[in-house]
Amino acid sequence: MEIDFDKMNGLVPAIIQDSYTQKVLMLGFMNKEAYEKTVETQKVTFYSRTKQRLWTKGEQSGNFLHVVSIQNDCDNDTLLIKVHPDGPVCHTGTDTCWGEKNEQDIMFLKELQDFIDKRHQEMPEKSYTTSLFKSGVNKMAQKVGEEAVETVIEACNGTDERLIYEGADLLYHLIVLLTSKGYRIEDLARELKERHSDTWKKH
Repeated sequence: MEIDFDKMNGLVPAIIQDSYTQKVLMLGFMNKEAYEKTVETQKVTFYSRTKQRLWTKGEQSGNFLHVVSIQNDCDNDTLLIKVHPDGPVCHTGTDTCWGEKNEQDIMFLKELQDFIDKRHQEMPEKSYTTSLFKSGVNKMAQKVGEEAVETVIEACNGTDERLIYEGADLLYHLIVLLTSKGYRIEDLARELKERHSDTWKKH
């Protein structure tokens, strides 16, 4: 990777982003040595402009930033580093240096999709998901229908708690059905996004 350290007297900004939640966690600076140590250890290391030395994030707190990927921008002078953080990132104790919560529950759908994909590939014994795949498309589709009916019943005559419970069951079984047909939950998101555009027309 070509990085232009000359523009800022040997330093480049490094934007740190949580690979899972997509939240921007902090901004630091790296010189060539900090970058090389980050690559070598797979833990983010910065150059401290105040202390005039390298420092690995988490070296005192234990809240390391584990590298997932490193990207360079179009001018080769700014890094985007995606990480798995061990804990709060800011020295004040907050999740990010902007005081935001590093949470994104909607991203769990992708994690669930990845998990179901893995089940589909490995088909481990004694797994409920495996048993669904083995039952065939008709049975899986039937199960989606059953969960949809139960969700409707809870919406009309049940409790909010049960509505959320049955809705989660419906979504899970729908993802299993999609996976069996070679699709992912992102395909539904893409379709909904297209429908939201001004140019979309009903099929």
